Amino acid sequence: AAERETALRRLAGVSLDGQRIIFMRGRDLAPIGPFPVDVNSMRQFFLYLRALARKPLVPDELVRDFGPGAPFAQEAVNTLFAKVVGPTNPKLEAMFGEWERVFGIVYGQELRRAEEDARLLAKLYNVDDPRIALKPLLFAVHTYFALFIKFLAAELATLNQGGYMASFLAPLPSLPDDELRRRLEELEAGGVFAALGIRNFLEGDFFTWYLALWDGDIEGLVRDLASLLGQYEPATPTLEPEGIRDLLKKLYQYLVPKKLRHDLGEYYTPDWLAELVLNQVGYDGDPRKRLLDPGCGSGTFLVQALKRARDYAEDRLLDPREAASQILRNVVGFDLNPLAVIAARTNYLLAMGDLARHVRPIEIPVYLCDSILTPSRYAESFPEGMKPPTDFYELRTTAGVFRIPIEFASRERMEALTRLLEECVRGGYAEEEFIARARRELAFVDGRTEGILAELYRRILSLEEEGKNGIWARIIKNAFAPIFAGQFDFVVGNPPWVNWESLSDEYREATRSLWVDYGLFSLKGWRARLGGGKKDLAMLFTYAACDNYLKDGGKLGFVITQTLFKTKGAGDGFRRFRLGEAEPLRVVHVDDLVELNPFEEAANRTAVFVCQKGRETKYPVPYTLWRRKKGARIGVDLALSEVRSLVKRANLYAQPVNEAEPTSPWITARRRAFKALKKVLGESEYQARVGACTWANGVYWVRIIEQRPDGFLVVENLHQIGRLETIKKITTFIEPDLLYPLLRGKDVSRWKARPSAYILQVQDPEKRKGYDEDWLKVHLPQTYRYLKQFEDILRDRSGFKKYFCQEEKDETGRRRLVPKAPFYSIYNVGLYTFAPYRVMWRQITDRMKASVVGSLDDVYLGHRLVIPNHKLLFVPCNVEKEAYFLCAILNSAVVEFLAKSVMLPTGYSTTFVEGIRIPKYDPATPLHQELAALSQRAHELAARDEKEKLREVEKEIDEKAAQLWGLTE
Repeated sequence: AAERETALRRLAGVSLDGQRIIFMRGRDLAPIGPFPVDVNSMRQFFLYLRALARKPLVPDELVRDFGPGAPFAQEAVNTLFAKVVGPTNPKLEAMFGEWERVFGIVYGQELRRAEEDARLLAKLYNVDDPRIALKPLLFAVHTYFALFIKFLAAELATLNQGGYMASFLAPLPSLPDDELRRRLEELEAGGVFAALGIRNFLEGDFFTWYLALWDGDIEGLVRDLASLLGQYEPATPTLEPEGIRDLLKKLYQYLVPKKLRHDLGEYYTPDWLAELVLNQVGYDGDPRKRLLDPGCGSGTFLVQALKRARDYAEDRLLDPREAASQILRNVVGFDLNPLAVIAARTNYLLAMGDLARHVRPIEIPVYLCDSILTPSRYAESFPEGMKPPTDFYELRTTAGVFRIPIEFASRERMEALTRLLEECVRGGYAEEEFIARARRELAFVDGRTEGILAELYRRILSLEEEGKNGIWARIIKNAFAPIFAGQFDFVVGNPPWVNWESLSDEYREATRSLWVDYGLFSLKGWRARLGGGKKDLAMLFTYAACDNYLKDGGKLGFVITQTLFKTKGAGDGFRRFRLGEAEPLRVVHVDDLVELNPFEEAANRTAVFVCQKGRETKYPVPYTLWRRKKGARIGVDLALSEVRSLVKRANLYAQPVNEAEPTSPWITARRRAFKALKKVLGESEYQARVGACTWANGVYWVRIIEQRPDGFLVVENLHQIGRLETIKKITTFIEPDLLYPLLRGKDVSRWKARPSAYILQVQDPEKRKGYDEDWLKVHLPQTYRYLKQFEDILRDRSGFKKYFCQEEKDETGRRRLVPKAPFYSIYNVGLYTFAPYRVMWRQITDRMKASVVGSLDDVYLGHRLVIPNHKLLFVPCNVEKEAYFLCAILNSAVVEFLAKSVMLPTGYSTTFVEGIRIPKYDPATPLHQELAALSQRAHELAARDEKEKLREVEKEIDEKAAQLWGLTE
């Protein structure tokens, strides 16, 4: 049925009488025209004829010939990978090095899971090589994809030039070897595109290295690619404009396995989500309005914006030349990923369709640059009384630091400088000859500029002599795009979701001052260390985009994580909605899409955030909750109108939980519910805690097999639990002293809890670190012996390094981690852990499930306290009735209503409980005593599984809890 629908959609017809011609397209053969029979209409007619003999340029067709299952793709990737890991080559080394540097920023440096996927990627392309590693293999796949894109773009550009029978690809398969290589060199230098009037298609490209390793294998790859791709119709977007999508995004999703993309943090934005963002900021396609996607990826938002701009121009009969010129000036994209930039430029050309023919020369406004870290401006220090020296910009790369005089900080001047640099390097000019031409052609004013230009030329010339040149002048030009771009009416996109801790050390350090300047580092000291500082690069990206690119009154619309509005700590700085101490940002609207899971089955908590620059936020702010209808499936290929038919939307409002703290997490509800919620919200008299965290459960969690006559316990570790696969199974005997019954998340339900294992609790609750090794060796030697077997694993735990080690410099000046606690130390264990009564609940659950837990009589350990793991939270109490009172409140319908209003991204967290206005238990208050008694009764009924009676008691608890907060009126 789907294939038949596609075939009907591609039906076309033509009717003409010699003077006029009518085109018909689609399943209904709707007429378009009439048009006069002239050069333009005949060109369109011939395109339809040619398309009859060619494959349509659509993802499903392309995957058959170029996807990882295709023989050509497997052969190509094998060839390229063999070159990447083969004998070193200066150009390959330079380009791979810069790609790897950018890789660390784009994907982060925590790649353990992604590294494990290298074998999956190798299997996909049938790569059988002992040298398999993630980065070299992915670089080979990226190079393959980049070459495919370049060939496709060259063919498309040739078509748009006006020659409907012209082709870049057609002659390539039969050219002599030398001529084929020359054509490829011309293509990679941008000459093919420049000849067609496109100035910047290939700039700052890291994937030209294959030319330096040209041989029979590379030659065969190029010929086969040209032959296969030549069978496709590049005019498909013109013939089927209703089908314009981000074509290359879908192909890339086939080229790289979903698991690897997700482990790298790559989640491509569905078209419907981009449509929603454009709607929410109010972009209607007016080509006079300026729009930027500062992290454009393969161009999803740009394609949707261009679609609107083309429709706007067509509906209003705008002059095609003027409309095309305005679009090219005003619809702009930036990205730091070189592969994404090539894809986005190609998608831009595809989406422009026949409009692109009306403008020459063209500069595709998609640039390879960092939207956050733009080139830094410096003024060198100078003695007092002397004239200040020339300011300069500084750009850091793996090839060193490039300095650019400040007077070249305009698009035209930078274009002229980089063109002259490339021309002189290729022509073998000496430094003096370059400077002579620069004086004559660049007309710089300040004499001191000459020295900076000479240094710049020397740097690039030395790279040429080392065989490492070919990209740097263009990288410099692109890096300055954010400085030249100006400001925009709309900034849209899906910024990178990379955790602060996963960023490369270099990028963390380089951006640190920006986090501070924008007020995004709100946590200090111990709290930041505890991980409330789980900050996301999207936070900084949002603020930098507002600051650098948004006009006053302009609107930003980003797809970001919903946790920024709901979590305490990490989100506080973001919720300031102010650029440093200066300009305010007004929250216009938030769409909560968490339930829809828009990203390929990924469990990302997605929201669309819209703000306006230069206006103050006024609470409550509109907050729309999207919920899928029962049985509905939200596919990534749906249109926005289709998604809307599958969901229900609740129009809510949001405001800070604590009105006295505007940066506190948001609570969301219907406007009329806020009055009741305000009575419940406030500061609790109780502090919530987290259960014991080991980071190696397979070592600390055990089952007891038997008790020996000498009192020792025979135990077996639960080695399969947790993520550490290197933990081996051990059966041994240890002392019973530090063993405790263990409660896990699954062990706790409403009103009851039952331990399912034991934990070796080796933490000194007073010192907050493991018991001293000297003491443990003497008093509990068998316990120490057991732990010693896992020493390497325990020292390598991420949490041990973070909380129990300190970075110090050794005698050589190198930094290293020095342990400051016994190697078996664990976390979240203090005197509070050993309170006689604790009210425990699961953090991640569909509803609050709290229970009072004290000590129990264990067959092996006697009367002993129960220890919760880190999936459980608790409030310690010294009085039994106080614990029952608190448990009644937490399990009440009032708290459940509050939880749904807050819609907690982190479950029933400590922050949530501490934000409820729970009074201190007072035994003299009858209502407190009644709640405690009802809670104790509920525990007894739950233990006997008397569900009907338990429901009646719970109803009484709900009524009493409502009285507690005055909600009975």
